[in-house]
Amino acid sequence: MPEWVITACVLLLLVLFWPIKLCFGSSFLANRIRRKKGKEKKEGAPSLTHSDTRLICKQSALASYLLEHCVTFTDFSKPGFWLWRIFPSLQTLLNMICPLENKVRFIRDHLQLADEGLIALDWVVGPGSHKRRRTASNSSSPVLLIIPNSFGKITWNVLKLSELALLHGYHPVIFSRRGHNGCPLNTLKLQRFGDPSDLREAIKYIRFRYPVARLFAVSESTGSGLLLSYLGECGSSSYVTAAACISPVFRCQEWFDVGLPWLYHWILLVYQKVCLSRYATVLGEVLNMNAVLGCRSLKELEEALFCNTKKNAMSWDSYWEWNDPLRDVDEVAVPVLCICSQDDPIRSNPETTVPFELFETNPHFFLLLSKHGGHCGFFQDSTGSIALRSHEALLEFFHSTSDFFLMEEKNKILARRKGMGGSGTLAKLARGHGVNICKRESFCSHNIHDIYNWQRSYTR
Repeated sequence: MPEWVITACVLLLLVLFWPIKLCFGSSFLANRIRRKKGKEKKEGAPSLTHSDTRLICKQSALASYLLEHCVTFTDFSKPGFWLWRIFPSLQTLLNMICPLENKVRFIRDHLQLADEGLIALDWVVGPGSHKRRRTASNSSSPVLLIIPNSFGKITWNVLKLSELALLHGYHPVIFSRRGHNGCPLNTLKLQRFGDPSDLREAIKYIRFRYPVARLFAVSESTGSGLLLSYLGECGSSSYVTAAACISPVFRCQEWFDVGLPWLYHWILLVYQKVCLSRYATVLGEVLNMNAVLGCRSLKELEEALFCNTKKNAMSWDSYWEWNDPLRDVDEVAVPVLCICSQDDPIRSNPETTVPFELFETNPHFFLLLSKHGGHCGFFQDSTGSIALRSHEALLEFFHSTSDFFLMEEKNKILARRKGMGGSGTLAKLARGHGVNICKRESFCSHNIHDIYNWQRSYTR
């Protein structure tokens, strides 16, 4: 990135945010200190308190395994560029407005849904690929599904994650909603905040294309609402091996009610209005476009799009009863890593915006809480040219989780052998059916849910 861009951003933030930091920084820091001092560590629960990073989770065999094998968790808050620590808003703004580099290419698949709507799946390929890359359907390389923020903005964070995942042997694919990121809007329906129906069809298509590959999912910012809604609705039938959320927004209704700092609020509101103005004529059949384009807050815009339409009307509270990402959180049946920072300027104070009780009581959820990182930032150096800390942590989380499941699966097979009279009996059965039992169970990600007795066996 050119040095003048960084310099200009620094000067702008010094002018805009220094008074705010002086006024509110001390009280915000005091709240964090009180939280840290007042929080009692549960007896016997695995924990990571290294430097400025905490791993908050319920005791389980998987939690202990992650603490032992995820090296990036202990190095997550290693010292970086001093400017990132002092001005978390700088990381956040650079992620939103940073020029996008073309180190990877995308091959787009448009998927027609049951109601004839269109969504887009952008498959990431290397920079030297000039033809459509066709991978055999029996490829066992894992697929990484990336869900951007709910506003449809492809950020620098998403592109960097795609690039790093490609280098680690994944098949990265970016999910774009109806009318987002250049995907045509050919129906009079927009996707609601927490409606996972379109994502469900996209994952079915991915499973059809890669039936034997493990599927991992990552979301950023407000896009985590869609991923958590999907995991909660589908439970153990989600086809996902593990998931991660970068700077998620948990209590979304309160987030809309309270609002954002004026700079972020203005950027997101204007961006969303510009995208909607492209379809003003056709959407005018079901929406009051004058009210939509005249909204002065994100809450008013969300209400105008989904609550106060020409064909349907519902209250704000009723809308969130159906779209709250945590409405079915108890049904989530896969490990989920949430990476957050205490100085997140968009999510705001973690005391009121992060459901700590969820991570302390639910064995499927893990919270990696860093002191610094901004919102979807977590830069490591002065240029941000190398991998972000959050990306390294979530990829290692996926790798360690897969290794843990394979270890549990082998233990389960050994137990079966003993129960069936030894390895000779199992070998005879395998030869009789002409299959390799170990290979078949490890390849099909459906079977990953058969070993989820680890949650019940180790957490009670």
